[in-house]
Amino acid sequence: MQTTLKTDVTFEGTGLHSGEDVRVVLHPAAANSGIVFRRTDVAGRPTMRADFRDVIVSPLNTRLSNADGVTVSTIEHLMAALAGCGVHNVLVDIDGPEVPILDGSAATFVRGIVEAGLTRLSAPLQAIEILREVSVSEGGATATLAPATTLQIDFEIEFADAAIGRQKKTLNMANGAFVRELCDSRTFCRSADVDAMRANGLALGGTVDNAVVVDGADVLTPGGLRHADEAVRHKMLDALGDLYTAGAPILGRYTGSRAGHAMTNKLLRALFAQPDAWRFVQCDAKIAARLPGVGVSMADLDAVA
Repeated sequence: MQTTLKTDVTFEGTGLHSGEDVRVVLHPAAANSGIVFRRTDVAGRPTMRADFRDVIVSPLNTRLSNADGVTVSTIEHLMAALAGCGVHNVLVDIDGPEVPILDGSAATFVRGIVEAGLTRLSAPLQAIEILREVSVSEGGATATLAPATTLQIDFEIEFADAAIGRQKKTLNMANGAFVRELCDSRTFCRSADVDAMRANGLALGGTVDNAVVVDGADVLTPGGLRHADEAVRHKMLDALGDLYTAGAPILGRYTGSRAGHAMTNKLLRALFAQPDAWRFVQCDAKIAARLPGVGVSMADLDAVA
């Protein structure tokens, strides 16, 4: 069955790119609502659904825009937490233009969601089953969705900085894997890129406390890495969040090579443009057991806290 939160959950922090302080409150929502963002600081409190068709393409984050041009940016970590914890319906009140970056990962969002707990709703859950392979590529990056009985994410990255280098990881996202394996992995950047981003009005709220900053072989962030392959784990986290803008959990294998937010959005657009490549399936207990978020417990989170 579909789920929502048992109670409200509040998060406060700073936007990574805007540098603005922001407060986010997750509210329980009715069945078939999906994930909806509401800008409480804008007249009329406009809303926008977390839908791939309403995503503005950006290489650095995922940004939603409604018909009136009102936006919410950097939704991917919160979306990953909702997907990874099995939350299907929620109203997200936000009093600024960007979801807070917190520590650069999704762990704080996950902890709040798990502590609040979930309520099952009286409506069946549908998943998106991938029926045949769909792939997109651009500038040396590729992203693919192919048939699989669970959501599996395969990702490969390669950076010149030795602190990152070439990393590759495969993960079946069922049975709380997101919480245990990915949720605490932080966003990362090269030190050489920071000045350029700030010159373009980006990363104004970024610090070494909310991102892994690397310079060649050195990790400048205090405490170093949480995982030797933290960078590729974070890219997988991003991919899960971006895939959740499909509007339902996906049963399929996602493969990304040097892919980012824009490439995943391009892949979803290509998938839904081909009706024979996917179908909705109603989830019985057997199918639901293979979805991200099923069986998540505080013990999973405590293992990485």
